[in-house]
Amino acid sequence: MADCVSGERLTLDDLTAEFARGVKDASLFSIGAEHEKVVFQRGSLAAVPYEGPSGIEALLAGLTRFGWVPVEEGGKVIALVRDGASVSLEPAGQFELSGAALPDVHAVRAETELHIKEAKAVGDQLGIGFSALGFTPTWRREDVHVMPKGRYDIMRRYMPLKGRLGLDMMLRTCTVQSNLDFSSEADMVAKFRMSLALQPIATALMANSPFVEGKPTGLLSSRANVWTDTDPDRTGMLDFVFEDGFCFERYAEYALDVPMYFVKRGGRYIDVAGRSFRDFMKGDLPELPGQCPSIKDFGDHITTIFPEVRLKQFLEMRGADTGPVDRILALQALWAGVFYDEAARDAALDLCKGWSRDDRVGLRRDAFVHGLKGKVAGRTIQDVAKDFIAIAAQGLKARARIENGEDERVYLAPLSEIAESGVTPAERLLDLYNGPWQGDASRAYQATAY
Repeated sequence: MADCVSGERLTLDDLTAEFARGVKDASLFSIGAEHEKVVFQRGSLAAVPYEGPSGIEALLAGLTRFGWVPVEEGGKVIALVRDGASVSLEPAGQFELSGAALPDVHAVRAETELHIKEAKAVGDQLGIGFSALGFTPTWRREDVHVMPKGRYDIMRRYMPLKGRLGLDMMLRTCTVQSNLDFSSEADMVAKFRMSLALQPIATALMANSPFVEGKPTGLLSSRANVWTDTDPDRTGMLDFVFEDGFCFERYAEYALDVPMYFVKRGGRYIDVAGRSFRDFMKGDLPELPGQCPSIKDFGDHITTIFPEVRLKQFLEMRGADTGPVDRILALQALWAGVFYDEAARDAALDLCKGWSRDDRVGLRRDAFVHGLKGKVAGRTIQDVAKDFIAIAAQGLKARARIENGEDERVYLAPLSEIAESGVTPAERLLDLYNGPWQGDASRAYQATAY
């Protein structure tokens, strides 16, 4: 173990405490919505480069007139911030709003609608459109443009060493995410187990990516399939979460065993891909001899872990294709309903408590292949989805967050319609492809544009 020349050594207790700092009183619970969009050139339907008069850089610059403040890396604007929210770029220019921590879905609706309004105002001037699809329907990897962010260069080099589809995850997918809170370690454990088991139900309800390179893939969520062959060290359904004794410390141990991507020093990303954070804690990284990590380094490392549910100082639901505004809001309502009422949380746990590991693994695959027609533990995904939505509705009713005479249950309507019909958004796109689109998957860009 080398001498640590960069300050005190972190311990496992320090890392565990970092997760525990997320514990909140229930009165302070919030909802953070994140949603990505495919950015395309309206005329050619081509991917949008970073530079140029109608590029991503110009899009970011245009948004500053609404009070967004630029964030630079290497002299390039790579994000914007305002009022606790940020606009950021995924590797191929997928345009993401990482929303502020807001008290209810009503507030998320206002934030989301304002973001879309502002983005469209600038996009209209630049000839740029924004599409709500989980996977770009026609572009090849070589058709997209990589954004000038140092961490993405490192990931692009490393990912092909670990899986066949990691570059597709980076370059051609879009997701929508819900970030939600816990009130204690026990509450975190219950919510983690429930949300991880039920995550594929959300995958099926939101499935919206049936095309790759212009053809149907035979899958309803090609985005979800990508995560099965990206990097087994940092993805998946995390069997240990369901084991006795799961806790903050156990997740910290898991995070330590996920290989690193980078260390950030002085605004520069240092490539340490494949190295051990445990060695970093000992001062034994060859690239940074004698240097030990700060708690911020650990926070950076946590952002490179990609399971279906991720623990930070909150829990991130990561299993859904992006969609239009009404489905983005529906997903927030679905998870808030089962997270923020104890009776609903326990009922959702009961919904999946008897599932075995094989059940969960099979459900994950059935969800992106068969959608609501898949099965788990002898039931159809459609039937489980109906129960899930009903439980969420009861939780939202109990929350009683009223605006204009309606509580948050009003936002569940799009998912309720999908569950009742048994037809996913992806299947509706396939009907168009096989019908009026006459086999032209490029029609999906405009058809799903905001």
